[in-house]
Amino acid sequence: MPSDELSLRSAVNDLYCTHQGWLHGWLRQRLGNGSDAADLVQDTFVRIIKARNALDIREPRPYLSRVAKGLLVDLFRRRSLEQSYLQVLASAPQWEQPSLEEQAIMVQALVDIDRMLEGLGAKVRQTFILSQFDGLTYVQIAAQLGISVRSVNNHMARAMEHCCLMQLQVQAP
Repeated sequence: MPSDELSLRSAVNDLYCTHQGWLHGWLRQRLGNGSDAADLVQDTFVRIIKARNALDIREPRPYLSRVAKGLLVDLFRRRSLEQSYLQVLASAPQWEQPSLEEQAIMVQALVDIDRMLEGLGAKVRQTFILSQFDGLTYVQIAAQLGISVRSVNNHMARAMEHCCLMQLQVQAP
């Protein structure tokens, strides 16, 4: 094993051994749940392993808390989307209820779509959703949002470009 790889593994190990307990307590306070906190601690360190930057971390607690806060936001966003989806499902007749597997796939798809649209301005995001999910024409979108059809075209172009870039990032190794 090359010495760089050994140094990196050692740095991750030291970081984990020194700060895992603190991070777990910090997350447990925010979540009120030790199991979720333990999962997020592991996810935090997985991010550090993937980033391969453990040797560069000079102030571990602020860094770890920043990574963990991002994971908390993702967790809360996912739970919110899942709750909204389950509320819609509850109003559907029993025979239209998807299987648990189909529900899990749908929730993951909603999370992926939400993540892909993250970073778009509110009007651009709304324009994209009205077009792609509600099936409205550009004229209908313009009327609903009180903007010009040209603005709808511009918003859609920006949204499509953003989604293409996000897709490329996901596919990159």
